[in-house]
Amino acid sequence: MAMGSFNSSGGQAPMAEINTTPLVDVMLVLLIIFIITAPLMTHSVPVDLPRASSTPTPEKPLTLPVSITADGGVFLNGEKLDGDALEARFRDAVARDRGAELHLMADRAVRYEAVAETMSAARRAGVAKIGFVTQPAGK
Repeated sequence: MAMGSFNSSGGQAPMAEINTTPLVDVMLVLLIIFIITAPLMTHSVPVDLPRASSTPTPEKPLTLPVSITADGGVFLNGEKLDGDALEARFRDAVARDRGAELHLMADRAVRYEAVAETMSAARRAGVAKIGFVTQPAGK
């Protein structure tokens, strides 16, 4: 196989240089292909899961929405209650549903004492779950 040269000497010396640019290009393309496809191949693991039937999930527990206004007024479902009546309503709710949840919405200007008293009344009545309802930041 004859190799041409721009050398003016006219001698037939073997070519000692190897052009690695096409090799590097091909290797980079293969590397990119493997980087993209490798996670797709290991993303799912085939598992033969057993079949079983179960009962439907129970209904959501009873929620007790309690609002505390800035002046310390406590409202359960929109009805204003004092401390003793509030605890009695909590006891009735726990008697109906042991998993009753208290959703507490307190005004940002309310004294912590009113919040603490409401939470204490709920705990004495047997309410096990208490959640604080807030507004998302920026609104």
